[in-house]
Formats: sequence, structure tokens, C-alpha cells
Amino acid sequence: MLRITAIAVSIMMIYFTKVMSFSITNRMILRRQFTSSGKNGRIQFLMDRTQSRTSPLSATSDDESSNDSSTNKAKNVAKSSNYTNANNRDDQLISALSGNGQLKVTACTIRNIANDVMIQQMLTSTPADALARSMASCLLLSNGMQEEQTFQLTLDCPNGPIRTVVCIATGSAEVRGYVGSPQLADEMHLSEALGTKGRVQVVKMHPDWPRPYNGITAMRYGDVDRDVGIYLAESEQRSCALAASSLYKGILCTAAGAYMVEQLPGCDDATTKQVEVNLAKLVQENSLEGAETPLPAGLLAQGATPYDICSSILQGLDMTILEERTPQLVCHCSEDRLFRAVRLLPRADIDELLEKQECIEARCDFCGKVYRMSPDQVNAKLETATGDPSED
Repeated sequence: MLRITAIAVSIMMIYFTKVMSFSITNRMILRRQFTSSGKNGRIQFLMDRTQSRTSPLSATSDDESSNDSSTNKAKNVAKSSNYTNANNRDDQLISALSGNGQLKVTACTIRNIANDVMIQQMLTSTPADALARSMASCLLLSNGMQEEQTFQLTLDCPNGPIRTVVCIATGSAEVRGYVGSPQLADEMHLSEALGTKGRVQVVKMHPDWPRPYNGITAMRYGDVDRDVGIYLAESEQRSCALAASSLYKGILCTAAGAYMVEQLPGCDDATTKQVEVNLAKLVQENSLEGAETPLPAGLLAQGATPYDICSSILQGLDMTILEERTPQLVCHCSEDRLFRAVRLLPRADIDELLEKQECIEARCDFCGKVYRMSPDQVNAKLETATGDPSED
């Protein structure tokens, strides 16, 4: 019996070793492909999910396609009036599906959120740009999730002066975030601030899940959006084109937002080629006064809305709006959370603070609000506190 068990174990070890070796080899091949492919992850798909087949769009006659085109234009004009947002006055997120159901496009503008965060955290333009790109990416990636579900994006930058960028978004389009170093020189380039030897970490969580989903990839570009795009391809095997950016004049954010195009299962070659042609046109329309401008900030600064961007990306493919949301900057800090943190300290440390009559003070990294509790307040709360703070 022992002999049989030993043989069985040996066979299983050989099998799992081969499986692990195959998996690791595949990941290494993927990384080499994404690094050396030369594809621009903002206007091209890093992964290829396409299937060679005749696109339903090319199966119609010229007369039918002409009639359909004029009908769709009339429908789109009527639809666009429902999503008007003149000069991107309001923060807005719109998701849409192509007519053949092979692509999902999500676009957002968050200029107001970017300005509010700059004021709350006293950010200069470079950290503000990093944070705006990260928050916009978070909002796109959390779209379609359950409202109580969270998507956390962390950029760990050990060789960049910004040190870290953390953003959290929910399925209900609430977002918050902070950077490790809020005051950096305006002349510093974003890739210099982030560095290129860091990590992109993603944590997805739901209150009902026993444990979170975690993913991690290496940072290659130091410009947020392309690094997040590589994460989606490598870690989640999602084929996307993602672009996020922002523009500043002094301490004022003039444009901030992002778009993401994702290939859905069954996406064919004709659809992919049409979208990449449309994305290439966006690059030309994105420039401001002839100067090269990061996508899609130039479009947003010129007044293009998330609806307009979705419509341009899906030009020739029809478009069905899935939903519209208003992104909101929301922080969940409170005095109760500060007291919970105090209760997690060893009792000896709490008593030492109280004996010294020191005021307990904490500053929220997300919104900058400062909370203070006097020794008397701490004593009063400790007398009435019940339950285990680690389980709250």
C-alpha cells in the first residue's frame, strides 16, 4: 500500500511540475510579447481575442447599409441629447456596447473631482496628474461591478519620488485616492515621478467574499494608463485599449478623464480593425493648437463629452448605451474609525498616552481631514466601548 501511494505521489508531483512549468512559461512569453510588441495600449489592443469570421456589418448591401447609416444617425442625435454635458461641466461616466455585442466602451470625465482632490491634498500638477489618471482608470474598471464591490488600484513606486498612488472606486462610481508625495516640482515628468521599477497592484473586494481577489504586475512605462492596460492583459487576460490623462494650468485642472475599449468574447477581425482605425482618428482630433496632447485630455478640453468619445470609437459599429453615472469623490473617514484604530493599540500604549495627557490626532490620507480626540474623550469612549474592534 505504501509503495502504491509513493508511486501515485510521484506521478502527481511530475504532473503538477509540468503544469506549473507550462503556466510560468506562458506568463514569461506573455510578458515578452507585451514588452516587445511595440503596440500602443491606448489605441491598440495588447491581447488578441479576435476570431476570423465575416463581420455582420459587412454582410449587408450598399443600399441597406446606406439606409441603416442614415437611420442610426437620426437615432444617435436623439440619444445624444439625453447625455448632454456642455464643456464637461459635470463629472460623467458612460458605458456603451457595440451594435454587434463584440465591444464594450467606457469613458469618463472627472475634472471636478481632480480639482477637489488638488485642494484637499494640496497637490502640485504632477502628483495630481498621477492621481487623476489612477482615479479615472479605477472608475472605468469598477464600472459594471456590484455597487458595494470595491476596486483598489495601488502603484508602488520604490524608485520614484511620488512613492505610492492609491485609489479605491466602487461599483456605484464613488472614488477616492491619495499619493505618497503631494508636493513635487511641476517640471517633473510623470514617468520620472512614478519610476519604471514599481508594481501595479489590484485588489477587488465584496462584503460577502471570504477573501479578496489580488493581482500584481510589474510597472513598465510609469504613466499609469499603459501600465494598467498591461496589468489587464497579463493578470486578467482581458484585451483592452485604455487611455487616461489630465491637463493643468497652474493649480487648475482643465481636463481629466479616460476611456477603455474592451474586446468581448467572439470579437472578429473586422470589428477590431474598425475600432483601431477609429482610435487612430482620435489621436489626430486630440491635439491642442497643433501640439501633441495625451489622450483623451485634448478631446475633453475641446468639449468632447464621454458620449462623444464612445460614439467616435464605435463609429460604423452602432452603439447601445448601457448606463450613465455621475462619479463622486467620497471619503468614509470618521471619528468612530479613529477611535476603532485607537482600540486596536495595546492597552499599555493607550494608558501611556492618557497619562501624558496627549491629544490623539490623525489625518485622513484620502480627504485631508484632521481628527482630534482629547484624553477625556478617549476615556469616556473606552468606558462604553463593547465588542472586538478587529471585527468591526
